[in-house]
Amino acid sequence: MTPFSTMRHFKTYQAGLVAGRGLNTRTIIIPAGTCGRASGATELVEAVRRALRKSMLDGKLDLRVTGCHGFCQMEPSVLVAPEGVFYPRVDPKHVDRLVAAAAAGEVLEDLVWRDSEGRAVPLQKDVPFFARQMRTILSRNELVDPERVETYVEAGGYTSLLRVLSKEPGWVLDQVKRSGLRGRGGAGFPTGMKWELLAKQPENGGKILVCNADEGDPGAYMDRSVLEGNPHSILEGMLIGARATGATSGIVYVRNEYPLAIKHLHLALRQARELGLLCNNVLGTGMSFDVQVVEGAGAFVCGEETALIASIEGRMGQPRQRPPFPIQRGIGGR
Repeated sequence: MTPFSTMRHFKTYQAGLVAGRGLNTRTIIIPAGTCGRASGATELVEAVRRALRKSMLDGKLDLRVTGCHGFCQMEPSVLVAPEGVFYPRVDPKHVDRLVAAAAAGEVLEDLVWRDSEGRAVPLQKDVPFFARQMRTILSRNELVDPERVETYVEAGGYTSLLRVLSKEPGWVLDQVKRSGLRGRGGAGFPTGMKWELLAKQPENGGKILVCNADEGDPGAYMDRSVLEGNPHSILEGMLIGARATGATSGIVYVRNEYPLAIKHLHLALRQARELGLLCNNVLGTGMSFDVQVVEGAGAFVCGEETALIASIEGRMGQPRQRPPFPIQRGIGGR
């Protein structure tokens, strides 16, 4: 694909994808993050593909392979859209029946989730796990195939970036500060304040925006789930941050114990470059930004920012005293 050189060209591409999207086309959605694959999601995906070919439903019933939806103990699962029928712990032997029912708009009540009293609960929105929470970050995972950037764009991806590129950096900083957005770990530091501090720093050879995707707490994998299921959301966020702060390069620091996340991230980087979103003149705006991936060795302490910086620089991942703070002197003194 030839990279888009202007925002207008990218908007035309985006509009074409949205116009061609079948909003009412029934789709079998299978979450296949690390948790799902460990429970048999890969085998389930192949079984559905065979069933679609056998029943001549290719093109009439879509299949979308996504990242984790969050209900890991019910994997491998199936979600049928647009109705939202949820089937937990699906055995591949039921796939032929499930595909036929999905194509006909029917529900297999013997396979849907059941409450503590044994009553069938066919719709995902009524399952307590989903009904009792307001899902924001992972909710996009249902809409996005992490290996196909067009699904991210169809779902509204990069729309915020286009808006930001037409605004001044100060406007972006003000919006982030007013939003109340904070870091998702540690002290929950206000994002707008951190970005503003970086924006005020002198260039000193260029500013680096670091995405800390290292997580060492036992059982914690919120970063992994986002990178596996929706890597372009990370890149869009970094591009928005670069616009606000004047950063010209970015680094995603992720532990090498996350092979699927790393695979999807590298694929997303290639796709973003092909679209003209990571380059020396992003969509003709004059903004320059690109991202590289640095794999950490899995040291718990490297989640702390100064230890993370040391690791990126090739040194032992040990925290150092502050000041100077990384916002003043970070990777390579920049």
